[in-house]
Amino acid sequence: MIILNEKLTVPQLSEIAAELFVDMVKAVADIRLGKLAINAELHSDLEQLMLENGSMQEDLWGFNIYPEVEGDDFIEFDSLINIRPRQSNFSRNVEDESIQLRIREIVDKFVSR
Repeated sequence: MIILNEKLTVPQLSEIAAELFVDMVKAVADIRLGKLAINAELHSDLEQLMLENGSMQEDLWGFNIYPEVEGDDFIEFDSLINIRPRQSNFSRNVEDESIQLRIREIVDKFVSR
């Protein structure tokens, strides 16, 4: 698990994906602080890492990155940590399009495509 401090390339992300899931990297973004954590078996592990490093739970959203996929499907907004009725998110998906956009901005900040 790592909180990124520098940009990764898609080939580097593919190498990370191969460590656990072959074609996917689990990730959690802090939409307030603009931080990104990657590379764990569970999104909840990344969520815990972010909490230990100054994030607040309501700012954390889980998703998957598919390094070998281009376009909108590069990111899949699916994680159990996203189920939050108190924030009007009733499914595993990130339902709010503005949050999806913020996540895409954070991923673009840390991944060179």
